[in-house]
Amino acid sequence: MIQLNNNELQQLTESISKSLFNKPFKHKAYFNNRLRTTGGRYLLKSHNIEINNKQYKFYGKEAVVEIIKHELCHYHLHLEGKGYQHRDKDFKSLSKLTGAPRYCTPIETYEERVNHIYKCNNCGKQFKRIRKVNIRKMVCGYCNGNLSESID
Repeated sequence: MIQLNNNELQQLTESISKSLFNKPFKHKAYFNNRLRTTGGRYLLKSHNIEINNKQYKFYGKEAVVEIIKHELCHYHLHLEGKGYQHRDKDFKSLSKLTGAPRYCTPIETYEERVNHIYKCNNCGKQFKRIRKVNIRKMVCGYCNGNLSESID
């Protein structure tokens, strides 16, 4: 698979903006290698769009096009002073109109990202978590028993 570079991503974003939204994209679109859990993001202060290059590596150009459509919805609504957040009516209607997805396909499942497994000392229920939990404060959600970190 040939890697898409930042210049091609910029041109792709500008062409999608013109064809789908009938408005120009006047800022920068580029790949950000540091993005981990999101497909892309629209930056409010600079108005730039960052795309997770792992999405391109795993799912190809079609996935990047879908992410660009989603981020352009944020971009154009924000510049027009309309509701640009996911919960806003303007955003929901524009993304439906343009066919922009609500979420991108995850690269890793939750199960693959789990780093900590906790077990209830009372009922034996297991809890899988990505981040560490303070077992002195947290209790089992089923029986209020104490938790301990399970080592596998």
